[in-house]
Amino acid sequence: QAPAVESGGGTVQPGDSLKLSCAYSDRPRSANAVGWFRQAPGKEREFVAVTDRSKGVTAYSNSVKGRFTISRDNTLNIVYLQMDDLRPDDTATYYCSTRARFGSGTWFAGRDTVWGKGTLVTVSS
Repeated sequence: QAPAVESGGGTVQPGDSLKLSCAYSDRPRSANAVGWFRQAPGKEREFVAVTDRSKGVTAYSNSVKGRFTISRDNTLNIVYLQMDDLRPDDTATYYCSTRARFGSGTWFAGRDTVWGKGTLVTVSS
């Protein structure tokens, strides 16, 4: 499996918006649930958002719900993350996984995830 390619990050001020893209090449039946995850400096990677086309659902972490919107283009094999009203604590490197799973009450990236380089989002005054 080739890693996904994340793009769209940058440095913005609080309240600004960014739209991230995740271009993946995983086989379609293995990429039903595609999730965004982020890792801030000194912290562990955490779940942000997921779109599961097999279940027809989207889900978000409590910290981003209402501010972020996940969507996908199944023809182009791209998953987007529209991020509005960005806050300093959104600062992190954002990664996507085509092997998102749900278990134990939360979404997580399966161990078969092939991580890409991610895209850095910096929110600072």
